[in-house]
Amino acid sequence: MIYKESQNLEFKLIWKDEYLRTLCAFANSSGGSLMVGLDDNGAVHGVTNSKTLLEVLPNKIHNRLGLLPDVFIESKDGQEVITITVAKMFAPISFNGKFYKRSGSITVELNGSELSRFLLNKYGKTWDDVVVDSFSLEDINLESVEKFKNFALDRVPDINRVSDLSELLERLNLYDGKFLKRAAVLLFGENPQKYFTQSYAKIGRFTSNTDIVHSDVIEGNLIDQVDQILDILRIKYLKANVHFEGSHRRDILEYPFEALREAVINALIHRDYMSSSNLQIRVYDNRLTISNGATLPEGVTVERLSHVHPSIPINPTMAQVFYKAGFIENWGRGTIKIRELCEKQGLPTPEFSLDCASLVVTFFKSTQESTQETAQKTVDKTALKTAQKNIHVPENVSEDAPVNVPENMSHCRGLEIIGLIQKNTQISMREMSIKLNVNIKTVKRDLQKLKQAGLLERIGPDKGGHWEVRKKL
Repeated sequence: MIYKESQNLEFKLIWKDEYLRTLCAFANSSGGSLMVGLDDNGAVHGVTNSKTLLEVLPNKIHNRLGLLPDVFIESKDGQEVITITVAKMFAPISFNGKFYKRSGSITVELNGSELSRFLLNKYGKTWDDVVVDSFSLEDINLESVEKFKNFALDRVPDINRVSDLSELLERLNLYDGKFLKRAAVLLFGENPQKYFTQSYAKIGRFTSNTDIVHSDVIEGNLIDQVDQILDILRIKYLKANVHFEGSHRRDILEYPFEALREAVINALIHRDYMSSSNLQIRVYDNRLTISNGATLPEGVTVERLSHVHPSIPINPTMAQVFYKAGFIENWGRGTIKIRELCEKQGLPTPEFSLDCASLVVTFFKSTQESTQETAQKTVDKTALKTAQKNIHVPENVSEDAPVNVPENMSHCRGLEIIGLIQKNTQISMREMSIKLNVNIKTVKRDLQKLKQAGLLERIGPDKGGHWEVRKKL
């Protein structure tokens, strides 16, 4: 009779002490049996020293691994076979200072982030649940906390009544004793990259897999990164198709905004922050990919992501805070929602894949450019010309002559600012800075000069007001 190896069963023709690592792997996984006297193909050969092994192996396994195995002699096809069975252990087991687990029918050594996660899980911990003793309340970004409280009003109605910061973080399970957890650093830290350098995101515009046009790096805590990533994508990297519903104008992104939001939030929450990789968003002419270092929960395959599947977050403490903020659901429907939103907009179904140690979601553009996109391109090409026509040109000077803008300001940038305002009179300085690829201080200084020159006027307050381009100086 031929037997077959599996997750919980392995064959060895003769006993060697190096096979203790296989027993170590069984104990660190779900338990299993090692049968001595069978070859790798499952054919029975038997052992000639079964009684000696029956006496020696229990003590050797206990002394080297700390395990109490079941060791007994079986008869297989008329031959004596030694079977060694070990149970699953809830404490980590090592062999010669190394840790092993079973993966299918093979034994693998654990290293790096896999080893760290294994040890944490054995002790009932997750990565985000570990404390950072050098992080204190003084390192918390209070604006991010207030932003969270506003988001969380629907699911935690009394959240605004909690005015004490320490009490709030305690309620969010971000304390362990007197120390704050890693989750608190990433969610609300003033500078989380000081503690976890890999906790930033990158966005790049690519014309091929290797040629990049421009890129942005987004730092800060996760509560802020959500808005920053989506704002930069929407304003700088993606085109919007103009659509009118009656007299109401709607700008529809080439990829559904809610689907992108879901994918970005999932990537931030389900990242493996023990990995040295960072969140990367690549924007191509025909697709957009979001890639982050991540591992899928046990029992969840890439194929299952397109169907209902269990919600098993790798960082459950952070996931719970995002849930209370209304960013995510706890039903494992995020990937399904992404697919449905894209299909509703007439786009191809997004793809989920594993690339090395990263989970990648790929959004695809429609194969045919819509008439709205064509119209938007026309608007973009004429924006500066429209701005120039609305600026007063002195008498006896050709309209083709350069328009005088304030000193120490790029002529082109001055016209671009006016062009942006022509398209959206309520545009914010942050949106301008992203569009122009300059910092907010530069935009603020340029706007002040344009106002002093009589080219622009601000109507109303900073919030709720709008810009007006003056036709005459």
